[in-house]
Parts: sequence; C-alpha cells; structure tokens
Amino acid sequence: MAERERSHTRPLGGVFIPRAQVLSAADLQRALTRMSHEVAERNGGIEEVVLVGLQTGGVPIAKRMAAVLTEIEGAEPPVGTLDVAFYRDDIGLRPVLPEATTDISMDLTGAIVVLVDDVLFTGRTVRAALNALGDYGRAKAIQLAVVVDRGHRELPIRPDFVGKNLPTNREEMVDVSDDGVMIGTVEGR
Repeated sequence: MAERERSHTRPLGGVFIPRAQVLSAADLQRALTRMSHEVAERNGGIEEVVLVGLQTGGVPIAKRMAAVLTEIEGAEPPVGTLDVAFYRDDIGLRPVLPEATTDISMDLTGAIVVLVDDVLFTGRTVRAALNALGDYGRAKAIQLAVVVDRGHRELPIRPDFVGKNLPTNREEMVDVSDDGVMIGTVEGR
C-alpha cells in the first residue's frame, strides 16, 4: 500500500496486516499483460499512447505496463508520473511526500493518455488527476487502467482496463506489490 495512503488511514501510521493473497506475482503479471494487450488493441497500437502513473502506487505499474507494451508493439511508450496531492478536494488532510513528484516531460496535446493506478476506490484520486492533466496539454483521450477495482465509488468514474474486480468492505485495505495483491487491514502500532 502506498505510504501516503497508509499514513492517512486510521489508525494513522498503522501497519498493514495481510489477511489473504488475491493475486500471486504470476497472476499480477498475467493481468498486466492482458491489460497492456487491451490498451494496444483499443488504441490501434501505441503510437499516440502515453502512460502516466499516479503517485505512488501507479508508477511501478505504469513502468511494468510500458515494458510489456514494448515487447508487444516493438516500441516503447512514453511514461510519466503524476502527483495529484495539490489537486485533491481533501488537500491538507493527506500528507505530501517529497519523493512523489510529477514528471511529465512531454506535451500531452493530441495524445491518448492512459492513467495508471494500483487500486481504484472512491474515484477522488482519479478526479484530481483529470484536473492536473489539463496543465500538460489537451489530450485526445484519457483512459484509466487499474490493477484492482474495489468498488465504493463516490464519483462517476469507471476504469477502462481492470486487472481484477475485488469487492471489499470499506475497512479493508488492498496492497499491490511485486509479490502480488493482498487484502487485509491496517492496525495501530
């Protein structure tokens, strides 16, 4: 689980206690491969595609998808990173991490931007990302790829590419790492 989310989740600064593994590392790689094929298929290749990983959990996922797309298409898509901390509607309630930076070195005007994140929950991070992307040009289209869609949406946002739909209750947490996907809780220290 991303450090920013862990530090904001009650109990504050708690420790993630895994309860069950939902996807193994191999399952996660298969899901990323499938999602990457879907991105290439939907967009008729990757000539116009730019992957933008949302800080912090979406960045490694975007890099892994870029590697798969490079194998599939024979060309490497540009990858950027986006920190939406200052675009959130709960600014000041979540910590701002100095290592979570925005790095979008290309003009997004006319590009097909695929926002990549690890877990989709309420949709508020994606809403903030949509606001932030406007600072980097007018994209031709913006699509959303997430490893886990856990439901509980508070905004009308739906992903285009999903690794796993995972119904959860609000108290559960989902952790995506190189080892796979775990579900559990956050407990105080």
